[in-house]
Amino acid sequence: MSGQTILIVDDEPDIRQVVQDVLEDEGYGVLTAEGGDSARRLRKEHKFDLVLLDIWMPGTDGISLLKEWSKDDALRAPTIMISGHGNVETAVEAIRYGAYDFLEKPLSTAKLLITVNRALQSEKLRLENLNLKDRLQPSAELIGKSEQISRLKDLITRTAATDSWVLVTGDPGSGKRVAARMLHQLSKRAANQLVEISVAAIPGENLAVQLFGSEQNGHIGRGRFEEAQGGTLVLDQITDANLEVQARLLSALEDGTFVRVGGRKNIDMNVRIIATTNRDLPVLVREGRFREDLYYRLNVVPIHVPPLREHIEDIPELTEFYLNWMVEKEQLPYRKFSTGALNAMRHYAWPGNVRELRNVIQRVLILKKEVDVSAEEIEDALGMKKQSTDHQWFSESMLDLPLREARDMFERSYLIQRLREVRGSVSELAPLVGIERTHLYRKLKSLDIDPKSIKKSNK
Repeated sequence: MSGQTILIVDDEPDIRQVVQDVLEDEGYGVLTAEGGDSARRLRKEHKFDLVLLDIWMPGTDGISLLKEWSKDDALRAPTIMISGHGNVETAVEAIRYGAYDFLEKPLSTAKLLITVNRALQSEKLRLENLNLKDRLQPSAELIGKSEQISRLKDLITRTAATDSWVLVTGDPGSGKRVAARMLHQLSKRAANQLVEISVAAIPGENLAVQLFGSEQNGHIGRGRFEEAQGGTLVLDQITDANLEVQARLLSALEDGTFVRVGGRKNIDMNVRIIATTNRDLPVLVREGRFREDLYYRLNVVPIHVPPLREHIEDIPELTEFYLNWMVEKEQLPYRKFSTGALNAMRHYAWPGNVRELRNVIQRVLILKKEVDVSAEEIEDALGMKKQSTDHQWFSESMLDLPLREARDMFERSYLIQRLREVRGSVSELAPLVGIERTHLYRKLKSLDIDPKSIKKSNK
């Protein structure tokens, strides 16, 4: 029940105290209000998982508060009405305006706890269904038994047992978000929300509002931090946050509180942060594009997801997993991948990593030809150029990716190929590609290209 907070609104102090004691004994966090004005103030300052609301109170009655809150999605929380003067008409009106249930005084402790538990479980299912489309992914566990993936799984398992902030790095499509989901599922926060936000997909001026929420003209908009209270917040592509948002984020991480945009009240933060990026953060720090203090705050536990080319022995298992998943979930026809097809896949560079592999499998299932998938069909699906095996750097599956990721993939494959031509010599490569040598070194590092390893492979 960790992380769940309940608001009790009742004008009778004895009732508030008794109910508070009962709920706190069960492990809930509890705040109380004696009437409408104090209840409104608390709801502006805190996120509540459930509200116990008395109907008959001086000033603003419970039904009026319920109507008021039902108009604002940001204030939505399951509400249980309580009253010593209940009748059928009042109960029906309360349910009509969104109340979960209706309890009569004197309250039965057993019935109270059962109703509270059911209301919280019902809300949890509602949120899970609401986020199902966004969160539906083939896997929340890394697939493979290679040494690299086995080490990665072990690191994730050990890290999940802590509540440390984590920075997940890796090439585009390598499985960073899968690693983040696996961290959440193995953690003590697994019963609470996993909220993901793609920083790169949100314009800079809107990112702060999306993260921290907003207050304007009495209207409260809750952000991802509040949605993730008690759970995990994944900041995908954190390097796309502008310096202003980086400063707000740093302040929240240092203080353990945050303020909504346009607001004044500090809101306690009970969220585990997992940040992901495919960029070289130390380089961005040196260039002044990412705050050094924020980098060290996020990089408490660094986790690197290896590119597919470094664990190609996992390709058969990955292929089987995605094949079965697409047959079951997407109703695509089953096809058997021949030995030749798997060998062709092992000899491809996979600049798009596991995401590209998944796209290729989906493509050959959709464009069904024979029962068995042949090596030639895989080569066609990959759009590999045939001049030589060293020129397998372009893939039509790159067209399935966002422009920046496709560009990074192209640049990486292009520079690796040109480095091979000059036997790993950066000084020879610079005039060949038209990039000044110092800038070229930074570019190679940002794309995780090691000229020395290429020089060795050419000997």
